[in-house]
Amino acid sequence: MKGVGGLSITKNMKKLVIVESPSKSKTIQKYVGDDFKVLSSKGHIRDLAIKGKGGLGVDVENNFEATYVISKDKKDVVKELKEAVKKVDEVYLATDPDREGEAISWHLADVLSLDVAKANRVTFNEVTKDAVLKALDNAHPIDMNLVKSQENRRILDRIIGFKLSKLLQSKIKSKSAGRVQSVALKLIVEREKEILAFVPKEFWTVHALGKISKFDIDAVAVDDKYKELQVDNKEQADKIIKASTGDMVVVDTKKKKSKRNPKMPFTTSTLQQEMANKFNFPAKKTMRVAQKLYEGIEINGSATGLITYMRTDSIRLSPGFIMQSKEMIEADFGKEYLGYFKQPKEDKNIQDAHEAIRVTDITLKPENIKSSLSNDEYKVYAFIYYRSMAALMAPATFDNTQVIFEANGQKYSINGSIKTFDGYLKVYDNYEQSKDKLLPPLKIKDVFDYDKLEGKQHFTKGPSRYSEATLIKEMEANGIGRPSTYATIIDTIVNRNYVELIKQSESSKTKVFKPTEQGFLTDEKLAEHFSNLINVKYTANMESELDEIAEGKKDPVETLRLFYDQFEVMINQAQENMEKIAPVLTGEDCPKCGKPLVYRKNKKNETFVGCSGYPDCDYSTFDENSKTGEKCPDCGHELIERRSKRGQKFIGCSNYPACTYIKKDPPRYTGENCPECGQPLVIRKSRYGKDFVACSGFPKCRYIQKNGNGKKESSENE
Repeated sequence: MKGVGGLSITKNMKKLVIVESPSKSKTIQKYVGDDFKVLSSKGHIRDLAIKGKGGLGVDVENNFEATYVISKDKKDVVKELKEAVKKVDEVYLATDPDREGEAISWHLADVLSLDVAKANRVTFNEVTKDAVLKALDNAHPIDMNLVKSQENRRILDRIIGFKLSKLLQSKIKSKSAGRVQSVALKLIVEREKEILAFVPKEFWTVHALGKISKFDIDAVAVDDKYKELQVDNKEQADKIIKASTGDMVVVDTKKKKSKRNPKMPFTTSTLQQEMANKFNFPAKKTMRVAQKLYEGIEINGSATGLITYMRTDSIRLSPGFIMQSKEMIEADFGKEYLGYFKQPKEDKNIQDAHEAIRVTDITLKPENIKSSLSNDEYKVYAFIYYRSMAALMAPATFDNTQVIFEANGQKYSINGSIKTFDGYLKVYDNYEQSKDKLLPPLKIKDVFDYDKLEGKQHFTKGPSRYSEATLIKEMEANGIGRPSTYATIIDTIVNRNYVELIKQSESSKTKVFKPTEQGFLTDEKLAEHFSNLINVKYTANMESELDEIAEGKKDPVETLRLFYDQFEVMINQAQENMEKIAPVLTGEDCPKCGKPLVYRKNKKNETFVGCSGYPDCDYSTFDENSKTGEKCPDCGHELIERRSKRGQKFIGCSNYPACTYIKKDPPRYTGENCPECGQPLVIRKSRYGKDFVACSGFPKCRYIQKNGNGKKESSENE
């Protein structure tokens, strides 16, 4: 017979290993030999049922007993796993090494009738042969404290999500609310309010501009303590310029040695932040690529797990990895490049004491395996590789210099630094934001023959909107969510139309969160009626309580009871007191039943016209503003402006899904042909709105013309 993932099950098979991912099962199968078969559960096999009081799947009056059901799409998987279990003597549960993975192992054990107290749980932080075999030799019972912690989280999310979402849908037409997503929304809304309330203040600085040798000099006017002078207006700046007469002479130089320590190894949040800052990767994309690197990539004919587990908030490194890396650093660069890495004392909130995200083998240099990786995989792997190595290297050292000029008593200053030892920057320089500003050799009494004195107008800047990277950083700093949830939280608030991602500026690739009207309204109503629940402090405290449950220090049922009794009162009061927003009338009556027509929104946030008598009357049509006045060339129905799942506008047929016609812009030909396949080259737009030249034969031909810098223009296909 064929097992899960197409693997055959034989009567002679003695041991079965169950993992979550099909790709991980293939990698591990190559490590464990013929005595084992490795099958996949393909993620969670069951979830809370949608039944009982309020459809919660939780009996709130009977110690919050949960009722689970096997997911519809996993029934065949479970059936095949049960058949496989019958044919073996031992079963090992090797799901991911975190609370979620522990819970999946417990669900598997329960469904497959395995002994929960038996030592059949195996955990490994990296998918390498040594780690997997060692884990199999050190199997242990399922940690029920971790399982209870995850179960409590799921029950909390179900209770809050179901009850709050139902309330908001009926009162203000918001799609959902959640324990963590609503706090993330609150952060974004509060930041937007700060931006709207901010009043810019004008100030001016004065600069001496010119050259000394080949160096561009921009010296700024300072006070007697060498602090930058900021004056209120142009008139005051002009007074400084007028007073700065005569030669501008060097009157003082200050030199100071400094060092820059390497960054700590990656955690989930710092990896997501840095990939967003450096490569503009969304958190979801970073995690998808990292997952593949963790589960295994084919290298020289052998599947290899390239990085450790990517959901972690630890910065610990294993002694074995430290020793291996230091040996290579000393051999490649010299003893002076070795740093002192002190194993950090883990914060009490660190989950499951994992290692940091690091490469599994420091000898697998990115450039040597580049041909085995996709472009995205290479970017993520190289970043993790060099961050892992840099953390164990010596600090970089600098000579910082400040030069003070004086012209008729008015002082001007310029700062610069020179790198005296590259240290960890030997491998990490490409990933650093700051670069050295070099100064010419200057000594006392040297004269700066500046070209001009100039006043520059500035305005104080208000707070910036959150990007994905800064929102994740803020959530982590406040103890909101956990490594496995950051990307999902962001996806949810975007998909629910509570926030939109907009460009930070016209020239920037970075996108930032701006609350929509519905986002403002949702946060406002939650603040009015659930301020004790939907706030940063309460959410962080709840995470701490879940950590204590995982450590066996807190009773899970007692925690749920204290929460539920308080929450039920708030829900009942909000149900009674929250104002219901009436739908907006179109001024026309339904042609089907005669009741008033109203404006509504669908799941993609597209406005449409529907009958106020819904669900008794299901009449609907498209809003006049979305109609283009054109007819579909395929079926003759109205063409309308629609939105894709990503929120991008397009023109499509109103008869969808019966007709899937989408209007495409006519190609803009360049008059040249593709050098690779000979088809015409066309001008296309990237996801950032920039034009680039590519082959019209895409996707069969993926040629993209290089720009003036010799680099390929980025496109939406990359």
